[in-house]
Amino acid sequence: MSFSVPFNDLSRVPAALKVEITKQTTQVITSGNYILGPEVEKFENELARYLGCPASVGVATGTDAILLSLLSAGVGNGDTVLTMANAGSYTTVAARAIGAEPIFVDVSEDALQMTISNLRISLEASRGIGVQPKALVVTHLFGQLNPEIVEIAEFAKAHDLVLIEDCAQSIGASNGTKQAGSFGNLSTFSFFPTKNLGAYGDAGAVSGNDVKMLDTVRKLRQYGWGNKYSIEISFGRNSRLDEIQAAVLRVKLPYVDSWNESRRAIYSRYVEAAGNKVRFHSAPNESFVGHLCPITVEDLGQVQLASHFTSRGVSTSVHFPIPDHKQKVDLKYRNLVPLPQTESSCSSLITIPLFPELTEQEIETVCSALKALG
Repeated sequence: MSFSVPFNDLSRVPAALKVEITKQTTQVITSGNYILGPEVEKFENELARYLGCPASVGVATGTDAILLSLLSAGVGNGDTVLTMANAGSYTTVAARAIGAEPIFVDVSEDALQMTISNLRISLEASRGIGVQPKALVVTHLFGQLNPEIVEIAEFAKAHDLVLIEDCAQSIGASNGTKQAGSFGNLSTFSFFPTKNLGAYGDAGAVSGNDVKMLDTVRKLRQYGWGNKYSIEISFGRNSRLDEIQAAVLRVKLPYVDSWNESRRAIYSRYVEAAGNKVRFHSAPNESFVGHLCPITVEDLGQVQLASHFTSRGVSTSVHFPIPDHKQKVDLKYRNLVPLPQTESSCSSLITIPLFPELTEQEIETVCSALKALG
């Protein structure tokens, strides 16, 4: 059927913003600087200022951002990385691409985020089999800053773990003092077009507090060069943010906070409209930027829930349907610890539309569908 409410619609770009983006990208085209030029440098500086971090490094994709961060943390063949199994497999893919293995940490029932208690269980299980993880990747899932990120940062430091925040979904989320991406040694960002800050293609960045590691990422993104054609470190690759994407991101960055506020406002209306059976997993405050709106409903399975919205013209999705440890790949530590909440959430939640350009009629249609769930 044709949906009256799309899950997302990237064509809904305000006219004034289109003009501004066209102007800036045209300037790049006529400049003759296309790779690692002034637009990338300016965006890196502006992103670092926005996050409150000493520096940022533009890279080709969000997954590359994780991979290069792991390499800069000294993770390599045979090493292990603590991470979540309900966040789309991006860290698992990045870790395995450099010969490392993920060790999974279960999540909380309410926010579906990594917790200190579950982190401790997985670390102790690792050490119980003689394995000491080198890094910890915490995903601020759905756009919700992990509620325990301060404690997790302290835990990582105490246990000699490099902390990498995966902020692909959470740019702009804050605990009132610090931004997502400014708690760890490193932080990674995806600017895939659907993200709260989206490019017009693939793009990513690494930021954080460890200047030495950031310098390593800067070299790794371009073959490991210290200077042109002079390789200083191993395992470098070609992962560069291009000038046109940087120009698009520079135009959009000043709007992120207002777009996030719009997302929160829509989310709040959903929460208000829904009945008691509908469960939301984030709080509509500054710690949440409304990247996604997953819900679960008492006594309704995923298929039934999706069918309910489909019958009312609302498109839905699932983020994410298959937990990492259930993927069809050879994972050495897939069953090291039980992951009951991870498995439960992946099999029960669906995601409903949440983006700033939703019309009033579309928002009301979603609210009506939520109300009907009782």
